[in-house]
Amino acid sequence: MTTTITAISTAPGVGGIAVIRISGPDALQHCNAIFIAKKKTDSILLQTPNTVSFGSIVDAKAEIVDDVLVSVFHAPHSFTGEDVVEISCHGSLFVQQKILQLLHQQGCTLAQPGEFTQRAFLNGKMDLSQAEAVADLIASTSAASHRMAMNQMRGGFSNELIKLRTQLLNFVSLVELELDFNEEDVEFADRTQLKKMATAIEKLISKLADSFQVGNALKNGIPVALIGETNVGKSTLLNLLLNEERAIVSDIHGTTRDVIEDLININGITFRFIDTAGIRDTKDKIESLGIERTYKKIEQAAIVLWIVDCTELSEHSEWLTERIAKRAAGKKIILVFNKIDKIATDEREVLSQLFEQFEGERIYISARDGINTDGLHKALIAAAQLPEINSGDVVVSNVRHYEALQNAHSAICRVIDGLDTGITGDFLSQDIRECIHYLGEITGSISNDEILGNIFGKFCIGK
Repeated sequence: MTTTITAISTAPGVGGIAVIRISGPDALQHCNAIFIAKKKTDSILLQTPNTVSFGSIVDAKAEIVDDVLVSVFHAPHSFTGEDVVEISCHGSLFVQQKILQLLHQQGCTLAQPGEFTQRAFLNGKMDLSQAEAVADLIASTSAASHRMAMNQMRGGFSNELIKLRTQLLNFVSLVELELDFNEEDVEFADRTQLKKMATAIEKLISKLADSFQVGNALKNGIPVALIGETNVGKSTLLNLLLNEERAIVSDIHGTTRDVIEDLININGITFRFIDTAGIRDTKDKIESLGIERTYKKIEQAAIVLWIVDCTELSEHSEWLTERIAKRAAGKKIILVFNKIDKIATDEREVLSQLFEQFEGERIYISARDGINTDGLHKALIAAAQLPEINSGDVVVSNVRHYEALQNAHSAICRVIDGLDTGITGDFLSQDIRECIHYLGEITGSISNDEILGNIFGKFCIGK
């Protein structure tokens, strides 16, 4: 990289401190031009790598902009693999922008989103899957998603892929060696051993791909649809779970006409709650569109909270039951009987019998008064059925990785079928190399500018 880039690496806004990062061949010189150390021996150009100096940032008139701490890292022992300087200044917006302006005047270019991490990838400090894990770590909202991102950033996923690619390269080398000696009719690769190796690789790829369901839920939150008729308390329950007035609550039927989504962390698990329009027969076109979206959200959800008004059970429950049973087939359904503060305790069993065809948890709550919220939390955690993620577990959470694994799995399955049917080595080699290609896309050993631009463009500026 010939340019030197800079950006604010801390979150936007006013804070106690802010960190401005500079990376590139002239990082030390550009920063040294605007920094006066309290001790002359602490000049940035003379500063020992991986140490911190105290001093002042000054403008062209030698006026002090701020007293700062400056950390220096020499290539290749830095995050980006280049010379890096990090300026810790006070969190004033004026100070941050002034220092950026001074660095820009010295020749620094303002960094693009994710450019520091992209340089770390291009300089061999991490592979592409590790680089993507940096963004996942920043965005992690629970202990499980944090552990998952940390493990991937430290190379847990990459190590598994390296093992796979090494086996496949050995595999294809033996097959292609036979092709070189085709006329001599020499067999270097034992087909039985190749079948055994290919089957083991297929199982590992399949295991990694199957982990995506858990990984995606941990990363983006388990989708939970709140459904039921109008005015059963769905919006009240959403507000209770989120502990804020997120949805409008009204006695008027059909108030919620669009989907409202928000996240909440319960005991380390992130749930994405989706408040939907109440289901009822209506001629209102707008409300009908909202109800249709409700049906779609039921199909997309992993867990369905079916909210029932304890005080309004009648014949309409039958057609509602039929519709929900059709849309929520295979989902985890939790029956939530709301407004229990308005009925006698002995009436609960009668309520439960009306829905006996539904297996699963039954919870009795009052969303308005916050009764039995803990019970609902426990039911949600039980329905999630997520395994505990330990520091060494490899879990796939990235859609791009999942798609590449699926493609790699298809290729290795063709190899296994080819070994069973006795196809020639040139076709076997082609499928093996295709499998290697898709695994290489994950780590970035095979990539293009369009893929890299798409990945790093989603990062925050300064990272």
